[in-house]
Parts: sequence; C-alpha cells; structure tokens
Amino acid sequence: MNFRGTKSLAYVGVMVAVVLAVAACGSSGSSSSSTGSSGGSSASSTSSSSGNGGGTAPGVTATSITFGTHQPLTGPAAPGYSEIAPASQAFFDYVNAHGGVFGRQIHLIIKDDSYNPTTTVNVVHQLVLQSNVFGIFEGLGTPTHTKVVAYLNAERVPDIFVASGCPCWDNGSSQPYTFGWQPNYTIEGKILGQYLKQHFAGKKIGVLYQDDDFGQGGLAGIKDEVSAGSIVSAQPYQPGVTTLAPEITAIKAAKADVLVDFTVPIYTAIGQLTSFTLGYKPQLVVSNVGIDPITVGGLLKTISKGKASGTALIEGAITDGYLPSTADTANPWIQLFKKIHDQYDKSAPFDGNVEYGMANAYTLVQALQAAGKDLTRQGLINAINQKGASWTGPGLVPFRYSTSDHGGFNGARIGMVKGGQIVLSGPPLTSTPAAGSPITPYSGTQPSPPASGIPAG
Repeated sequence: MNFRGTKSLAYVGVMVAVVLAVAACGSSGSSSSSTGSSGGSSASSTSSSSGNGGGTAPGVTATSITFGTHQPLTGPAAPGYSEIAPASQAFFDYVNAHGGVFGRQIHLIIKDDSYNPTTTVNVVHQLVLQSNVFGIFEGLGTPTHTKVVAYLNAERVPDIFVASGCPCWDNGSSQPYTFGWQPNYTIEGKILGQYLKQHFAGKKIGVLYQDDDFGQGGLAGIKDEVSAGSIVSAQPYQPGVTTLAPEITAIKAAKADVLVDFTVPIYTAIGQLTSFTLGYKPQLVVSNVGIDPITVGGLLKTISKGKASGTALIEGAITDGYLPSTADTANPWIQLFKKIHDQYDKSAPFDGNVEYGMANAYTLVQALQAAGKDLTRQGLINAINQKGASWTGPGLVPFRYSTSDHGGFNGARIGMVKGGQIVLSGPPLTSTPAAGSPITPYSGTQPSPPASGIPAG
C-alpha cells in the first residue's frame, strides 16, 4: 500500500465523499423497510384496553406489541450500524416463533433518519402520532436521539435502551421514560484511561472525538484517569465531514504516541487511512462503538479501493467490550445469537453490530416479561426500575438501573484487535460516571442463556 503526501490525502477525501454518497442512497449492511415492521407481517397499531386500572396502551393488542425505532439505514453512520435494528427484529422473530411474550408477537417499525437530527425528530413524531407505537426502542445515535428525549418524556412514551452510551440518558429523575443500555461513554473512557495510565505511563496521548456528548463523554473519562499533561492534543470532528486531515495532522504534530478515537466506524477508518498517508503510527485505542473489525475492515478496503486490505490498519488496536466477543465461538450466547442469525438474518455478516442488536432485544424481552401480561407504558418503566439491576443475560457486567439511575451496563473488559477479531482479556471492570469514582474488578460470572434462548422477567 503506497499512500503518501497531500495528493494521497486528497484522494482519501474524495473516496470518503463517494462512500458517504453511496451510504446516502442505501446502507452497506442489512436493509429494512422504513415504513413497516422488519420481518413478519405488519402489526396493527390499534390501542387496546390493557392493564392497570383499565388504562389504554397504544401499540398493544391481544396478539401484538409494536415498537418503533430511528436508525441510520443511510448516511455516514450506516456502515455497520444499519445491521443493528434488523438483528433485533431477528431476535424478536425467534421469540415470536416460540409464542411471543404472553402470547403477543413483537414487531419493530424501523425508520431511516440518515443520522440527521432533523429527520430523527420527524421520524419519531410519525412513529408516536401516526403509527401509535407502544414505545421507542434502540433509537440510535447521540446527536440524533438527544433531539427527541424531551418530547418522548413529555408524552410519557417509553424510550427504551437507547443505542448510544451518552451520559445524557442516565438521569431517571429528570427523564423517567428514557433508559440507556450500553456502558456510559464516560465509564468507557475511564476504563480505557486506566489502561493507558497502567501500560503507557509517560506517553503522550492524542484524542480524536466526535463533537457531541458521545465524544465529550469519552474524553471526560480519559481525563479522569490520565494526567492533564499527558493529553497533548484533543481534536473534535463533526459528523458528515469527508476528511480528518487537519485533526490527524495536529495530533501528529503534537507528537502523540497514543491516538484515542471516540469515533463511529467510518471515521475510525478515515482516521487510520489519514494516519497512514502521513506516516503516523501511534498506538491506536478506539471506543467499542467504532472498532467492529468486519465493519471497519470493509470501510478501509472500500475507501482505499482495495489498497488497504482487511483489518491490517487496526491490528493491535486497544478497545473494550461489555458483551462476549463474536470470535468466542465457545460462548453459549454467541452460539445462540449465531443460530438466530443463520435462521432469521443470514444476509448480514455475523459481527458486533448484529450481536448488539440481538443482545439489546433480549433485554427488551426481559423487560416485557417483567412488566407482566397486563402491559402498560408505566408498567414497563416500573419493571425496569425495580428489576433491571438484577437481570442477567449476555452482558459481562450488571446493569445500573434504578428509579434515579437509567444508565446501562456499568463497565467492560479490555480488548485488542488480534487477527482481525476482538479478543478480550482480564476481568470485567466496573465504575460510575462520577469524577474520581473508583474502577473495580467485577467478580461475578456470566450465566448461560436459558435453554429456550428466551428470558424470563
């Protein structure tokens, strides 16, 4: 591979623009109708009398539950992330084939928002007001979902398990209907920061981060663990840009030995190609959300027109994981998800995005079981508040759920890209987002899935 100099950087920018244009026309992963349920027949959105005190539950009938979601099926976040919601529906299809939840089939209306906050607002209003969904599940993206949280809480619509680790989902007192699911980005940043402090003491650190609560939360976590003087350059980027040359050039000029990315996959790839063209070879550290090897490897190959083959440019990258690695084929959760993938979602690669969608769907089924047969919106919220912290499942650490804390998993394990796969090592580590709060090893063990693969409440 031979990229060098200004012309090569311009080439990378042109190719990124092409990739973004292609993504704007259709995702690179699994696709799904943006107007109806993915998999199975469309569900009725008629309200039915159900549950506590004879109240009504929009999106619920005697035989179905309908959720909605906004997803980047197109746009800059589509590569990889477009696989998530279809994988969730694949898990629901599996549950539906085994009788559903209290006899109700679970349906998911997937709407494309192209990772554009304005579109997200329109899509979510359509789902609530026109499709009459029971709730919003797994709405993806920090810059997008922050624009609808206030509306969903004002309307008392369950806003369940947001596909983002933004700290902004965590406050159950001010946003009682919104719940995170994955680790808070500040917790993730702290765990990565501790690793850097322990293994790269005295090294200069540069940070490339998305300029929103995603990147800012991760940066805050890094700063909580490493000394202030260690971070020699912190460079933000805006979603939608086609080049990271100014940011990577600035980090290189600061002589950073370590480059920490809080990036979505396409910007992880752009950053690595830019570093290569500049002859810059720092130790790479990437947030879990931006380092799925299959996704990033495919983007590197596409953007470079095959000159960067596979995952060579991310080999050795340090990351973290709160779910078992898809490379761990002996893990019973991976075996379960692979079985469901092969039956209901085989057009998608079996990667971390598919695992994410199925694991998140598993937790939603757990919540619906806990809410009981007489399903109401408030009943679902109460069930998560009261029981969520005790739930076990595919996660390597517990959830943080309580009435006041709606954050998701409370930690992760350290991982590294080896042989094009993420390999996890060491014990799971847990913490809170609070500045100065300790990072402690988690001594619990991950249980096997139920024999049926379907959780109880």
